[in-house]
Amino acid sequence: MNILIIEDEIKAARSLENLILKLRPETKIIAKIQSVEAAIDYLSNSLSPDIIFMDIQLSDGISFDIFKSVKIVCPVIFCTAFGEYAMDAIKENGIDYLLKPFSETDLKNAFEKVDNFKNFFQKTSENNLIQLIQKISGEETTKKSFLVFKNNKYLTVKTADIAYIYINYTSPTIVTFKGEHFDVNQSLDQLAAQLSDKDFFRLNRQYLISFSAVKEVEHYFARKLYIKLTVPTDEKLLIGKEKTTIFLNWLEDR
Repeated sequence: MNILIIEDEIKAARSLENLILKLRPETKIIAKIQSVEAAIDYLSNSLSPDIIFMDIQLSDGISFDIFKSVKIVCPVIFCTAFGEYAMDAIKENGIDYLLKPFSETDLKNAFEKVDNFKNFFQKTSENNLIQLIQKISGEETTKKSFLVFKNNKYLTVKTADIAYIYINYTSPTIVTFKGEHFDVNQSLDQLAAQLSDKDFFRLNRQYLISFSAVKEVEHYFARKLYIKLTVPTDEKLLIGKEKTTIFLNWLEDR
């Protein structure tokens, strides 16, 4: 289990890390972050952790601002000394709310709550909690832009500018309507979870396409569909007969 700690007090973060490793020695603390800005940067460019322990008042603001910039699809356990934020925390993927100073028993109960949550909503597909958390947080919170790194520069790519995303060898690449290519450090499943189902469609394991990029759809052999985009792709985009109805309904449901 990979855990991310977002806490601006170094001693508090270290104490929480020691307590977590005491209760769950098999876990890995993948990072300890102290600010809203650093958290946004990390979550925009790294694989999603399994759990986030998040303080609410950070060095540069309130941690709820993180949710405005990145879509978090894992359970969050909020840790704070201020009880007035409880309801807001629950709205933001909050699985539990630990009021400082909390005990080992409090943390143990929080872990048990996460375990029960995962077991109850277990699915056979990957990212088994994504759909549930999307319902909790609402589709209106879908990502508006992605932070990418190219030529030693950080750039922002607006979601509206994305024609499609595809797997280039082992990692996804964003392709814009201008034909620009940007590699990203998230899986295609994670990217799909952050985008609106109305605006983007998962054709197959390799391609995620934008509705605005669809130019033509033709019948193909074996009752498949051949999708042509306004931005050329390296290979033919085909949909098997088992997904043709779903895809055509997606095109029609505007």
